[in-house]
Amino acid sequence: MIEDKNQQRTELSQLGEFGLIDHLTKHFEIKQETTIKGIGDDAAVLDFKDKQVVVTTDLLVEGVHFDLSYMPLKHLGYKAVVVNLSDVFAMNAQATQITVSIAMSNRFPLEAIEELYAGIETAAKTYGIDVIGGDTTSSTTGLLISVTALGTVSKDDVVYRNGAKPNDLLVVTGDIGGAYMGLQVLEREKEVFKVNPNSQPDLEPYSYIIERQLKPEARQDIVKLLKELDVKPTAMIDISDGLSSEIIHLCKQSKVGCDLYETKIPLDPQFISTCEEFDIDGTTVALSGGEDYELLFTISQADFPKIKANPNLTVIGFMTEEAAGMHLVTRAETKIPITAQGWNALSKEE
Repeated sequence: MIEDKNQQRTELSQLGEFGLIDHLTKHFEIKQETTIKGIGDDAAVLDFKDKQVVVTTDLLVEGVHFDLSYMPLKHLGYKAVVVNLSDVFAMNAQATQITVSIAMSNRFPLEAIEELYAGIETAAKTYGIDVIGGDTTSSTTGLLISVTALGTVSKDDVVYRNGAKPNDLLVVTGDIGGAYMGLQVLEREKEVFKVNPNSQPDLEPYSYIIERQLKPEARQDIVKLLKELDVKPTAMIDISDGLSSEIIHLCKQSKVGCDLYETKIPLDPQFISTCEEFDIDGTTVALSGGEDYELLFTISQADFPKIKANPNLTVIGFMTEEAAGMHLVTRAETKIPITAQGWNALSKEE
C-alpha cells in the first residue's frame, strides 16, 4: 500500500506545481563540469565542448511497467533512472545529466512523491549524474514517469549496434533472466496476499532475483572496464527486452548472423532453482525475459585474450555471415532459429 494511516499526509495542492518542484529538488547537487545551469530557469544550460552527446528517454506507466502493490516508490524512482542510464552505457558513453517528468493523481500525497524522488536522488548520487530539470503535472490514470538521460563520449569511443562483423565474438555481462523470475515470485506472492492478507511471504530464498527486478543496476562499470582492458566493442546494446530480441537487433543492424550457445548463457543458481520450482525452462526465460539491463556486445576475436579471464564477461556465441541466419545451438547441439519473443509494450493482452 502507498500510504500508512499513521503517517503524515500533505496534499500536493498545498504546494502548487512550482512549490512542489522546489521542494522535491532542493537537495539535488551539481557534480558535472558540463552542467552550467541546472534546475531553476527556463531551460538547463550544458557545455560539452569537443565531446559527442548521447540522449535517450524512457516512459514508465503504472499498470504497464510497474505495479505499486509490490514496487516501493523509492525503488521505482531508482529504477526509472537506471533503465535510462543503461542505454547511455550501451553507447560506450558516460552518463552526465537527467531530466525527470512525472504525472500523478491526487491519490498520492506529498510524502509518497518524496519517496519517489528519494530513489531518484540516490540513483543520481550512485552514478554521479546531475538532475537538471523536468516537469510535474496531474494524471487521471495513475503514475507516469519520464526520464531523459544525457551522456558524453568521444568520437573514437562511441559504439553503435551496427558494427558487428562475421567471426566477432558475442559477449554478455553478468547473468541473464533473474529480473523476470523475480517478477514471477512477486506476482505469485501478490495473488497469495489477495487470498490471505495476513500471510507474510518468505522472500529470502529469492533475494537476488527480486532485487534484479525491483532495484536493477546499469553497467557503468563495464564502460570503465572495457577502457582499462583496451577493448572497444564492434557493436553494443543493453538487454532490456530479452536476450533474443537484442541479438536480433544487433544482427539486423549489422547485417550478420549469429550462433548463440545455450550452454554458455550465464545463469545465477538462484535463478536456476526458481525456474525449477516454477517448472519453467531457464533458457526460454533467459532468451525472452528482459529487464536484466546487462550489456550485450561483440568484439573482434583478436581481443579475446584481453577479456577471457574476466568474471564480469562471458562469451556466449559468435557472429556469422548474414545468410547463415540467427540460431540457438542447444545442449543437444541442434540449431534452432532465434525469434523475437522478448517483452513488447504494445502487444495485446492475451
